[in-house]
Amino acid sequence: MLKQILTNKYLYISLGTLILIGSATLFVLDKFVMPMYTNFNEGVTVPDVTRISLEEAEELLTSNGLRVEVADRRANSAFPADYVIDQSPSPAVIVKPNRKVYLTVNAAVKPQVVVPNVVNLSLRNAQIQLQNYGLEVGSISYESSRFKNVVLRQSTPQGTTVEKGRTINLVVSDGLGDKIVDIPEIVGLRLPDAQLKLREVGLRVGEIRFQPIKDVIPNTVLDYTPKVTQLVEGGTLTLVISERFEAVEVIEGGAVIVDSTGNNSPTPAPENNN
Repeated sequence: MLKQILTNKYLYISLGTLILIGSATLFVLDKFVMPMYTNFNEGVTVPDVTRISLEEAEELLTSNGLRVEVADRRANSAFPADYVIDQSPSPAVIVKPNRKVYLTVNAAVKPQVVVPNVVNLSLRNAQIQLQNYGLEVGSISYESSRFKNVVLRQSTPQGTTVEKGRTINLVVSDGLGDKIVDIPEIVGLRLPDAQLKLREVGLRVGEIRFQPIKDVIPNTVLDYTPKVTQLVEGGTLTLVISERFEAVEVIEGGAVIVDSTGNNSPTPAPENNN
């Protein structure tokens, strides 16, 4: 039975016909149907619509067979209101007809945003949060606190309405302040050496007061406050530092005569009668 089927010439004719029809169908789809559907060999060069008004940009793009969408509005003092300051795709790029071009347009009024609360967030999360609100991170200063890289304060309070792009300064913890350290012996050291020893144990130099004094090399540590032997790591010391003693010149006068009456007075210089 199987031998009869395999030797039947009509079977091979049917298979050959199916293969021929399939090949012809694929050829037609590849050469005619798909190119018509995808606009094969057709393209549009995206014109440059930056630095012109939104109305002009829309007219230019639609006349070139492209669609327009305003993706964002930003404030830029270099452009008039409702002027295009950026576009995507970029100028001179070849795209398919009816492609949508996204425009960034200069806002007539600078957008306002409400400052979020970033206190107690990590520095990284605070930066992301501020950027998401369209704000910039300004200066970052550090203060002693046991949790490292946690925002302690922000320059603009939460809930304040400000212009988009406003700079927010942050005060961040440095991770110190959870350990008691001994104050090293710094009296008699030069200021740079004292600062180095304090830094090695995690202490800081705050205010520096200068005191004129004789017989001591200038820039030498004379004393410090608070007068304790231990501080919390990250604590601050006020240093008293020597400076050059400037002697006050005494104006020369007459000799002092001491008599029994107790009347001590300078003797006037003799007059020159010549």
